[in-house]
Amino acid sequence: MREPSHLVEMDDPVAARRDPDVIANAPDRVCRMLEAVQALTPLIAARRNEFDGDRRLPDEVFAALADAGLFRLWLPERLDGPELSPFAFMRVIEAASALDGSVGWLAGNGGGMSRIGGYLGEAVAREWFADPRAFVASSTGAVGTATPVAGGYCLSGHWPFGSGAHHATRFMVLASVSPADPASPLLCCYVGRSDVTILDNWHVSGLRGTGSCDFEARDIFVPAAHVHPFLGLQPTQPGLLYRMPPSSVFAWSICGVPLGIASGAVSSFAELACRKGRPGTRTALCDREIVQATVGRTRAMLRAARGFLTDAMAELIAATDTGGQRLVEARADIRIANAHAAETAMSVTDMLAASAGAAAIFETCALERAGRDVRAAAKHIAMSPNNYIIAGRLALGLDAGSARF
Repeated sequence: MREPSHLVEMDDPVAARRDPDVIANAPDRVCRMLEAVQALTPLIAARRNEFDGDRRLPDEVFAALADAGLFRLWLPERLDGPELSPFAFMRVIEAASALDGSVGWLAGNGGGMSRIGGYLGEAVAREWFADPRAFVASSTGAVGTATPVAGGYCLSGHWPFGSGAHHATRFMVLASVSPADPASPLLCCYVGRSDVTILDNWHVSGLRGTGSCDFEARDIFVPAAHVHPFLGLQPTQPGLLYRMPPSSVFAWSICGVPLGIASGAVSSFAELACRKGRPGTRTALCDREIVQATVGRTRAMLRAARGFLTDAMAELIAATDTGGQRLVEARADIRIANAHAAETAMSVTDMLAASAGAAAIFETCALERAGRDVRAAAKHIAMSPNNYIIAGRLALGLDAGSARF
């Protein structure tokens, strides 16, 4: 199967030279993953209308994503996972997002959370991921209370944005012994599906199919083996991926979603432009120079945003073991690369919708969904405009101004 052009263009030979993992798991492993994503196209097209109405993916679609391996992309090789490089991971997530924003979002979240296999004890990780359809829903939007007890913690809290909550086998939440104390370290606590109550409150404009509901837990016992620090955690697996700054890699897991949505919008617009005529004439949109220029410009914008992302990640990889000021600057740069990519993706979908005219306001038009989905994705804290402030503060010799940097 020939890869779609927007995936081929994503290759970055400079980044590849700086990350041997790209060569190690690209061409065969990554090509197989991309082929598996493309094979999902008919199923997603057939069931897509259900995404918005049900505000979650149909069980059949979610199972197909799991069976394609999309929720195990960062599972360590020692645990029989693919352990994709960051670059290969983004290619797969962008491809899934080009099919549908909610599909890409869940692949990014689920595939990204499989990285916990690099921090948990091997016996625990093997047990959890022995289920081929394991999916860990995570929430970092609130902090619960973890009271120390014999053998672990007693956990309580309410957390928002549990993407994939309806299908999750595990939930990762942030908690603190003293949530009101900013100096109290944050903990990542993992609880089972039966330990939480899902609140059906995902009534939103975009990414409706992600089922990103709130959930809560009350006085749940969490064994110490199911807890690790949010920042400064020590990896249990040797790969570079698990030594990289956790907050930076967490953000990377979803940064390809807006770009993928926008890439899919370009393809959808191209199909529309070849069959849609200009009102009052028989001239197709694709024959108008202004439309041709818009498509060319959006391709340039996406490649530039993608290039900034891959360059920032290549530098983060190189700086991980160097540490010091170089790593600080690399972490700041990857934050603004994320924000810039999301802004670019929104601009691209806006430009295409404007060129499509009234057709783009109908729910039957793929551009309408793309516009909603890309805006919802860009609201995530990982792509927040606040990232520019953090990078600016550091460049001006100030502190980051964020406890989670």
